[in-house]
Amino acid sequence: MATTTSSTSPTLSSPGVGSGLDVAGIVSKLMTVEKRPLTLMDAQISASQAKVSAYGTLKSALATLQGSLAGLGKATSFRALAATVSDPAMMTATVGDNAVAGSYAVEVTGLAQAQKLATAGFASLTDVVGTGTLTFDLGTFDGVGFTANGKGARTVTIAAGQNSLAGIRDAVNAANLGVTATIVNDGNANGNHLVFTVTTTGAANSLRITAGDADGNATDSAGLSQLAFDPATTAGNGRNLEQKVAAKDATLVIDGITVHRSTNTVTDAIQGVTLNLLHTNVDTPATVSIAANTKSVSTLVESFVTAYNQLQTTLGNLTKYDAAQKRASVLTGDGTVRQIQTQLRSILGSSLPSGAFTTLSQAGVQFKADGTLALDSAKLDTALHANPAAVTQLFAAVGTATDALASVGAFGAKTVPGTYALNVTQLARQGSLTGSASAGLTITAGVNDQLDVTIDGASTSVTLAAGTYANAASLAAEVQGKINGASAYASTGTSVSVTQSGGALTIASNRYGSVAAVAVAGNAAAALMGAAPVATVGIDVAGTIGGIAALGSGQALVGSSGTPSEGLRIVVSGGALGDRGSVTFGQGFAYRLDRLVAQATAGDGAIATRTTGLQKTIADVQKREDAFNRRMTQLEANYLRQFNALDTLLSSLSAQSTALAQQLDTLKKNSST
Repeated sequence: MATTTSSTSPTLSSPGVGSGLDVAGIVSKLMTVEKRPLTLMDAQISASQAKVSAYGTLKSALATLQGSLAGLGKATSFRALAATVSDPAMMTATVGDNAVAGSYAVEVTGLAQAQKLATAGFASLTDVVGTGTLTFDLGTFDGVGFTANGKGARTVTIAAGQNSLAGIRDAVNAANLGVTATIVNDGNANGNHLVFTVTTTGAANSLRITAGDADGNATDSAGLSQLAFDPATTAGNGRNLEQKVAAKDATLVIDGITVHRSTNTVTDAIQGVTLNLLHTNVDTPATVSIAANTKSVSTLVESFVTAYNQLQTTLGNLTKYDAAQKRASVLTGDGTVRQIQTQLRSILGSSLPSGAFTTLSQAGVQFKADGTLALDSAKLDTALHANPAAVTQLFAAVGTATDALASVGAFGAKTVPGTYALNVTQLARQGSLTGSASAGLTITAGVNDQLDVTIDGASTSVTLAAGTYANAASLAAEVQGKINGASAYASTGTSVSVTQSGGALTIASNRYGSVAAVAVAGNAAAALMGAAPVATVGIDVAGTIGGIAALGSGQALVGSSGTPSEGLRIVVSGGALGDRGSVTFGQGFAYRLDRLVAQATAGDGAIATRTTGLQKTIADVQKREDAFNRRMTQLEANYLRQFNALDTLLSSLSAQSTALAQQLDTLKKNSST
C-alpha cells in the first residue's frame, strides 16, 4: 500500500510551477517581439546618416573642383606672356594685361633714394628738445626754392610730456606722417641723433619741416626749432638738421632712352611691364625679354581636369549599382546627385554663343567614353600661342569695350552674356570752385592764413604757411598740400587738385559725380578765391546700355535691375557724347562651372537642403524611438507585473496542492490501520 500511495502522489504536484516559473525569460522573449519596429527605425537612421556622410564626401569633391576653377574663371590668370631678366640680381620684371612681346636693353644708372635728415648729437634720449608743433611737407627743392608736391602737409603736436628726444620720436611715429623717426647713437658722449626718414623715395619727396616753437622763435637753434629744416634757407636760420641722404629719382636707360622715376618699382616705362630695380649696372645693360608663357595656364587647366575626374570617381562610388551582388550604393538613384551631374555635363558639353573658340575641345579639353575629361596639352599650347584672348574667353568671365575710353569695371551674378550697345548722353564731372580774381600771394599769420573747406560734404579747417609765394603755382601747391594733408580727409580718401590759370586758383575734388562739391570760407577765402568764386557741382555720367537707361554713379554706368545688363559696370573716363560702340560680356566654362558649384554647395543650395532634410528625418525618427522605448519600458513593467502575479498565484496553488496531498496521505495511513 505504501508503495501504491507513493506512486500516486506526483499526480497532485506540478513540477516547475510556482517559484520555478522563468518570468524573466518569458518577458524577454515577449519584448523581443514587441521591439521589432525599433530595428526598422534604427535601420532608417543608419541609412539617413550614411546619406549625410555621402553628401559630405560629395561636397568635399565639389569644393576641390571649385578650387581648381578659381584661377581659370578670372581673366587676369590668362597672361600668356612672361618676363625674364638676364641679370636677376640687378632687377626683376613682371608682366601685366597689356604687355607685348619684345626684348629690351636696360641699364640702371641710379637707384631711387628716400631722404634722411639728422639732428646734432644729444647726450641722452631724455634730453629736452622743446614743445610746440612740427609740420612735415614733401616736395621738390631745385637748389633755390622748395615747392610742395601737393600730397599734403601733416602736423604733429609735441606736448610737454613728449618734449624729449625719445618723446618726439614716438610722437612722430604715432602720427603716421609718411616720415619715420629713429635714434642713432654714434658712440660719442653726445652721440644720440634723431633721424627723420621719408617713407617714399624720389626727388619730389624731399622734406621740409616747419617748427611752431613754444619759445616764440621758429627758426633758431634752440627749442623745438632745432628740428626745423627749410632747404631754401641757411644753417641756423630754419635749416637746422643735416641732410644725410638726398632724395633721388631712379635713373635707367632703356634701349638708349633715359628714364627717370620716383621709385625703384617702374611700372610705366615699358608697356605692361613692371621693373623692380635692385642695383645699378652702369655700362652693363641687362636684357629684359617678354615672351609667350603658357605653362601657368596649362597648370590651371590640368588641375581642373584632375579635379573634375576625381569628382566623377567620387560620384561613381556614391551612385553605382552592383548588379552581380544586387546591391545599391548610398546615393544610387538620388535625385539631387542626378541633377548636379546633369548640370555639370550640360555646361561642359555646350558651346559658347560667340568667339574664336566656342567649345572646350578646341583648347584640348574633351570627354572620354567613361565621362571623364582628357587634356591634349599640345593642342592647348597651340591655342594659347595662336589666340590667347580666345582661350581666356573660353574659360573666364570677360568684359570688353570697343571704345578706348570705356572699360568694364565689374559685372554681377545676374548679368546676361551678350553684346550691348553703349550710348553716353552726359559725361561725369568733378565738383570744383574757381576763383573770380587772381590769388593774393602774401599769406600773413592770423590775418589771411585760415581756410575752412568743405569737400564732398566733409568739412575741415587748414592753416596756410605764412609768407610771400613766388607765384600762383607755388601757392596752389601749398593749398593743395594742406587740404590733402588734413586728417579729416586722409582717413576717408578725400582729396583735391589745386591748379591756377592766369593767377586764379581752382580747387577741384578728385571725385566725380553728384556727390562732388567744393566750398571755402575763413579769413583766407577772399584773398585766395576772390569775392565771387564760381562753384561747379559734380555730375554723374548718364547713358544707356543695350538701349536701356543705366544708373550713373560718378564715371560708372551700371546696368539697371531687372534688365539683361543688370550689374554690368562700365567706366566712361571721357570722350564724346552719343554712340560709343559696344560692350561684350561673356561667361567662359570655368566661370559658369564655378557659379554652379557655388550654388550647389551654398548654405541654401541643393546639398545643404537635402542634408538638412535628412538630419530632420534622423531627428524625427530618434524622437519616435525615444517615445517607443518609453512605451516598451512601460509594457515590460506591465508584463513583469502580470507574470509575477501569475507566479505568486501558481506558487499559492502549488502550496495548496502539497498540503492537500499530505492530508490525503494521512487519511490513507489512518484508514489502513
